[in-house]
Amino acid sequence: MIDEPEALSNAPNSPELSGKYLGMITADFVKVSEFIQEAAHQIRQRGFSNYPIFVACQQPQPLGSVLIGRGEMNDNQWYYSATFLEEFLQREIIGEDGEELFKESYKDPAEYACLFIIDADFTKFIFVPYPED
Repeated sequence: MIDEPEALSNAPNSPELSGKYLGMITADFVKVSEFIQEAAHQIRQRGFSNYPIFVACQQPQPLGSVLIGRGEMNDNQWYYSATFLEEFLQREIIGEDGEELFKESYKDPAEYACLFIIDADFTKFIFVPYPED
């Protein structure tokens, strides 16, 4: 469960992201960013949540709804699922004490994607800017 302030930037069992690893994630994200940005817009516009979150993982996970499978868009290497803050609270991934901190840390969803990275070695929230046209 994520309750501590440092947890949003460094979730339990999460090492700092190396530049190489971050580069790998963002290089894949660029391939799907336009689709993710539209999904974030639809989540907000339809009133599901003001806090869309996209789970990015190497293996399918039971969190959110699969939006993009591996290899489905421009040879992407990650799976992307759409979810939102409320599911993280319901599943107690973010505890009650972490909700306000998450909201304070959350960046403008029109400009940044909130990715929850799940990989073999760690889990971590990162905010990735959408590429400019």
